[in-house]
Amino acid sequence: MGDLVTETFEYDGGRQVTVHVPPDPPEAVVFAGDGQLISQWGGHLEAADVPPTMIVGVHGTDDPDEMIRIGEYSPSFDDARFAAHERFFVDEVRGWVRSRFGLALPADRTAVCGVSAGGELALAMGLRHPDIYGAVFCASPGGGFRPPAVLPHPLPRTYLVAGTLEPWFLENATRWAAALLDAGADVVMAERLGDHGDPFWHTEFPSMVSWAFQR
Repeated sequence: MGDLVTETFEYDGGRQVTVHVPPDPPEAVVFAGDGQLISQWGGHLEAADVPPTMIVGVHGTDDPDEMIRIGEYSPSFDDARFAAHERFFVDEVRGWVRSRFGLALPADRTAVCGVSAGGELALAMGLRHPDIYGAVFCASPGGGFRPPAVLPHPLPRTYLVAGTLEPWFLENATRWAAALLDAGADVVMAERLGDHGDPFWHTEFPSMVSWAFQR
C-alpha cells in the first residue's frame, strides 16, 4: 500500500497538503483541490490497472463560509482570493513536491482534478496553465465559472463526469464538454447514475487516470 504524507504550509494561516505516494515510483501526478478528500482515493488507483500515480491533495479551507471556498476555486467571484490560492496551488505546492519527493513530471504526465466547486478550480487551472497540467479531471462542476466566449489555446485534455440525479451539475459539465469539443479539445463526457457526492466520483477516478496516462 502507498503512504500518505501531510505537510502544513503558511498559506491562509496554516493550510495542509496531503500526498498519496504510490508503492512504486510514480509515473504520473494528479494535483487536486479538496485534497482532504481526493488524497484518500489512492487505494482505488492501486486496485486498478493504471500507472503508479501520485496524488497531491491541497486541502480546502476550514472556514464554514462556503463562499470562501468558492472564492478560492472559481475565478468568477473574488479576484484577489482566487489569485492568492492559484499562486499557492501552482507555484508553492509544486515547488514543494519537487524538493520533497524529487518529482517534476512534464505536462503530459500531470493532471489537475476537482469535484463540485473544485471542478471549477480544475478547469480554471487547466485552461490557465496547459503547459503544467496536460489533463483535467472534473466531476460535477459548479456553475460559477463558465466557458468563455473564446477559449485559449492550447487546451488540456479533459475528462468530465456528472450524475443523472444532479441535473444542474450535469448541465454545467455538458456545457463545458460542448465548448471544449467545439474548440478542438480532446474530451470525454461521462454520465453516471448518482447524485452530488455519490460514489461515482471516486469510482470514476481510475478511469480518468487510465485515460490520461495509460497510453
